[in-house]
Amino acid sequence: MTVMVSDVPHAHRFEARVDGVLAGFAQYMRGPEVIAFFHTEVEPAFEGQGIGSALARNALDASRAMGLQVMAVCPFISGWMARHPDYLSLAYTNRSRVTD
Repeated sequence: MTVMVSDVPHAHRFEARVDGVLAGFAQYMRGPEVIAFFHTEVEPAFEGQGIGSALARNALDASRAMGLQVMAVCPFISGWMARHPDYLSLAYTNRSRVTD
């Protein structure tokens, strides 16, 4: 089974497809510096087959490539990042800018 993950900007989500069939998605809102993932869903027929992990890894890799910080509002994405510490550097931190 080959999982193909792609960004679908007009739908504000990354989609995972298996043999052309939508298997899952991760919805986001993107700003100039931050991308917020707020919902991830895998179709019941594809649960337990690594679709969620493929979505998380590809979405986070794409976010890193775009230089975006990640706000993981979605419990799945947040939990996935916690289990994969090499992605924690992407985590958004609300830093205030101090000007003199």
